[in-house]
Amino acid sequence: QVQLVESGGGLVQAGGSLRLSCAASGSILSITAMGWYRQTPGKQRELVAVINSGGVINYADSVKARFSISRDNSKKTVYLQMNSLKPEDTAVYYCNADVTSRSLVTRNYWGQGTQVTVSS
Repeated sequence: QVQLVESGGGLVQAGGSLRLSCAASGSILSITAMGWYRQTPGKQRELVAVINSGGVINYADSVKARFSISRDNSKKTVYLQMNSLKPEDTAVYYCNADVTSRSLVTRNYWGQGTQVTVSS
């Protein structure tokens, strides 16, 4: 079984920063893409940033130049550094990963989500 556990959410004032972490654990052989999505009530979950095993990164236009995604493969962890936060960044942030288990099954996994609230 594979689990993704997020941490680092919270309440911050506009203009502030937060750093999210997501650690994968379980019977893992390899992880390809790791990323962050966010969702607000009544809206679809949207991509924030994704990084593949080769280090190629994609960002949503709304977060470019403010957010930075990185990963530590030795720790099976992905990070999201969020700077210059805006009230519209308020959402539940979800970690996502494509994981191949030691039984050679590849699946997409989601974390449980972490709330980020930016006050104006």
